[in-house]
Amino acid sequence: MADHRHKPTIAVHKFSSCDGCQLSLLNLGDNLLKLAERVDFVHFAEAGPVDEEADVDIALVEGSISTPHEAHRIKAVRAHSKFLVTIGACATSGGLQALRNINDAGAWAAAVYAHPEHISLLDKATPISDHVSVDAELWGCPVNSHQVLALIRGWMAGVTPPRKNEKLCSECKRINTVCVMVTRGVPCMGPVTKTGCGVLCPTYGRDCYACYGPAENSNPESLIARFGELGLSAKSVKRRFLSINANAPTFARAAIRVEESGNG
Repeated sequence: MADHRHKPTIAVHKFSSCDGCQLSLLNLGDNLLKLAERVDFVHFAEAGPVDEEADVDIALVEGSISTPHEAHRIKAVRAHSKFLVTIGACATSGGLQALRNINDAGAWAAAVYAHPEHISLLDKATPISDHVSVDAELWGCPVNSHQVLALIRGWMAGVTPPRKNEKLCSECKRINTVCVMVTRGVPCMGPVTKTGCGVLCPTYGRDCYACYGPAENSNPESLIARFGELGLSAKSVKRRFLSINANAPTFARAAIRVEESGNG
């Protein structure tokens, strides 16, 4: 809960990521300026202020832990923060970086860099929660900036906004978005994906790519069977689950089941 004797302080930290979640915050525009009247952003390199070691009320953390230096630095961020929030798929599940966990990361580095011996990597890219305690998680690739805003305002008021764990399909039905899988036979991850994006892709007639991670009470087995009926190969089905949130346990287990079926 916020201490009303002073303006709450906020730090936005970046680890291995593309900066997309920070850009989502900047894209709040006027709403971000209004928030800045009520809080002090003491560290937000993307926006200007830099003070990484400042003690803050809220730390917003983007990115996965992919290097030894990051594994050390996240502990310092936790020590300097009262309330730590992971924002985006990289911070909450390892993101796209976690794809190297199921491949030969050394071979990838050798293919990209002329001198891979200078690249310092951990064996795996992991979410923030694997290293320190996390007070709240906001999924998405990128994160929904309005969810971040709601969480900060809720924290200042002493309440926590309810977690959105329902499936994307539920939101599609509420806003009368036509199901692309039912009407057009387009393979879609909506039945197992958490809502939060505003059903952006289905609204434009595209399938969901599972940016917001696994929804509660998901049934991957049923979706895997449906994908097979739509003509997807086992390899294509695995790629659907091993994508933006490949390290999310529900999706990782689903991919393993496809492989164990003998067709992976």
